[in-house]
Amino acid sequence: MSGHPAGREAAVAVLVLPLVITLVVLSFAWPAGRTAPRDVPVGIVGTGAASQRAVEGLVHEKPGAFDFRLYPDQQAARSAIENRDVYGALAISAHDITVLTAPAASTSVAQLLGEVGQQLADRAAQQGAAGTRPSAKIHVTALDVVPVAAEDPRGVVFSSAVFPLTICGILIGAFVSTARGLRRPWHRLLTLLVACAVAGLGAYLVAQGFLGALPHDHVATWAILSLVLISISTTAAGLVRLLGQAGLGLSAALMVFVGNPFSGAGSAPEMLPKGVDYVGQWLPPGAGASLLRDTAYFDGNGGSGHLAVLALWSVCGFTAVMFGRRITGRAPGAKTGATASGASLSSLPTSGAASPDRHHAHAHAHAHAHARRSDDDY
Repeated sequence: MSGHPAGREAAVAVLVLPLVITLVVLSFAWPAGRTAPRDVPVGIVGTGAASQRAVEGLVHEKPGAFDFRLYPDQQAARSAIENRDVYGALAISAHDITVLTAPAASTSVAQLLGEVGQQLADRAAQQGAAGTRPSAKIHVTALDVVPVAAEDPRGVVFSSAVFPLTICGILIGAFVSTARGLRRPWHRLLTLLVACAVAGLGAYLVAQGFLGALPHDHVATWAILSLVLISISTTAAGLVRLLGQAGLGLSAALMVFVGNPFSGAGSAPEMLPKGVDYVGQWLPPGAGASLLRDTAYFDGNGGSGHLAVLALWSVCGFTAVMFGRRITGRAPGAKTGATASGASLSSLPTSGAASPDRHHAHAHAHAHAHARRSDDDY
């Protein structure tokens, strides 16, 4: 195949590209097609007979769907929701069911808990009609403990912002890492930080100023948007610094085709297939989406782990940008040994002593190349 470039390119187009496209479709469609509750933390208020029957019924009907946690009263359950310990809670008595939800944490889970509350009430009514228990009308009341912004009742603006942030972060990293005018690594880092801060401000002005989807903690929310961009862009720039153009493809595959569909931004990490939720939360798109929720609606509660993930990716990216060429031992514009030797031989005269002018020019070029390598490394 090495002697037939046309055949090699045809093989890439016929075999490699369809395989890549298949994997991309799988990475996006599989989590979306298998969305279902898996160990979703949910509170149960009280330990009465009605609560016990409800838990037993849910465990039987939806095994593995919920991780139930007991609370003595509704106030304790509310505090747990606000602290991001649970997504919601069910307060069940013989005559009524109160569903405490947090649409700001996940509109999908809030809707699911509302449906569960109604199912419990319907089951109690059926049991009463069948004579197994005294017939009684069960009233279902839904209370939003942490509601989503009124301008974004379904949370679509919030979930839609993750993908553009991922793309823009990669674009910033790619531009900064390949800009010829930014020779010194600290020039690249400073430019990258400023670009991410400005882009984060622009994203915030659109999401909140124009669409009203992030109504709380304005400065902190802007800082988180900027940090998400920084973690993605520094990773892209660092990989380009280490691997060249292949690093850009790797960063795009990691952040766009893995990080974005595995982020759980449109539902919740616990609604994704097992394993996918953990992978997504260890990548900047998933950790960034979760931290943005924690900051914008929950006063930062539950966000320390996500913040640590973003900081870790950012530090690794910074290190790769600063010292990537030293780690790989490559310098931009450096010639291979064969090329350098050929250039040196071609500079020798065919006969007689070397010309002083040529010798001086060769030394000057060597010094200039060394200076350029030094500029790029420091």
